[in-house]
Amino acid sequence: MIRKIIQINEERCNGCGACAFACHEGAIGMVNGKARLLRDDYCDGLGDCLPACPTGAITFVEREAAAYDEKAVQENMRKKKEKNHDFAASAGCPGHQMHRLRGTEESVLTQAGELASQLGQWPCQIKLAPVDAPYFDGAELLIAADCTAFAYASLHQKFMKGKITLIGCPKLDSIDYSEKLSQIIRTNKIQSVTIVRMEVPCCGGLEAAVKTALQNSGKSVPWQMVTISIDGRIINR
Repeated sequence: MIRKIIQINEERCNGCGACAFACHEGAIGMVNGKARLLRDDYCDGLGDCLPACPTGAITFVEREAAAYDEKAVQENMRKKKEKNHDFAASAGCPGHQMHRLRGTEESVLTQAGELASQLGQWPCQIKLAPVDAPYFDGAELLIAADCTAFAYASLHQKFMKGKITLIGCPKLDSIDYSEKLSQIIRTNKIQSVTIVRMEVPCCGGLEAAVKTALQNSGKSVPWQMVTISIDGRIINR
């Protein structure tokens, strides 16, 4: 059948893997450091991957292609989850590979006497975090605006410690995080959600996305919001 489907220009692809994370059907994979459409019947033609690509390497074309097969997609995603064979843990850019860190330990100081990082996992960007990563199971989730770590000096000790941290900036990323966050909350046993945002208006996009995700997840998850001033004070919680 002739239908709309994605096309990837490998010359323009920089191998970042953002499209593979954005594709909810697992249609895109990384092969020899480049994004590739793995199977026509995995691509639904909706194009969630297009805005995620920083180089504009993905476009729509109309061509002969197998029809979208939802059952095949569901089975493929089930197998991936069982094997924990997520792209973030196995392929693509090394900076995207999934790691469980030691940030949740009680130790406050490193051997050098410096404050220890409380980051519990990698990657921490909302756009890059795998939806079904094992560290989400039973997690207390911190969703923070990028600037909060620079404005509020005690973010690690007061908010990140013991939590799984996701960060983002809706103004710079120019995307709505709500769909991905909703998937994370819906498919994992999240214990609580803490939102930490800056007082500036553009951070309202992050707050709105998390609230929408909580509502759309179909779950009742305790949550709180904290606002940080530009001079590094907590002004509400």
